[in-house]
Amino acid sequence: MTDYRDNRVPGGTFFFTVRLLDRGSALLTEHISAFGEAMRLARVRKPFHVDAWVVLPNHAHTIWTLPPGDHDCSSRWRAVKIAFSKALRKAGMADASDGAVWERHYRHYRVQEDQDYKALVDYVHTDAVRHGHCVAPREWPWSSLHRFLSAGHAQPEAELIVPPWVTRPQGMVLARL
Repeated sequence: MTDYRDNRVPGGTFFFTVRLLDRGSALLTEHISAFGEAMRLARVRKPFHVDAWVVLPNHAHTIWTLPPGDHDCSSRWRAVKIAFSKALRKAGMADASDGAVWERHYRHYRVQEDQDYKALVDYVHTDAVRHGHCVAPREWPWSSLHRFLSAGHAQPEAELIVPPWVTRPQGMVLARL
């Protein structure tokens, strides 16, 4: 695995998965600019560093590092989800009668060890391959992998990645918005 230690910034680091209600939906990639703007707006309101990310048609994975002493992930995700949902409504795209497009819960994992961080960055960057959206991670356009490659990191190999919660399931929890 590649050494991503230089990509980390001080503060609590978390891996997230957020999903759309409709698992067959492609709203995230069809409206990638709205999702990116929602992330930007959330970062302006309550700063955090996006260490790694990938957006697939119906879900996204991110690794965030929050400022020292700050562990408020839920209000940040709430802001992202609200901003994205509002953008869809403005575009006339919200298909649920109540306008809900997101699953209420998100998955998160507190990243505490460098080995976990490396595995999760590679997991994020290879998720599009695992889901059959591309053959190689660099083919997927909606990923921070391109930033990593530009910085000189090697492309990860999908078959080597085992997320930390597979060996330590107690570390994976659900958070409610």
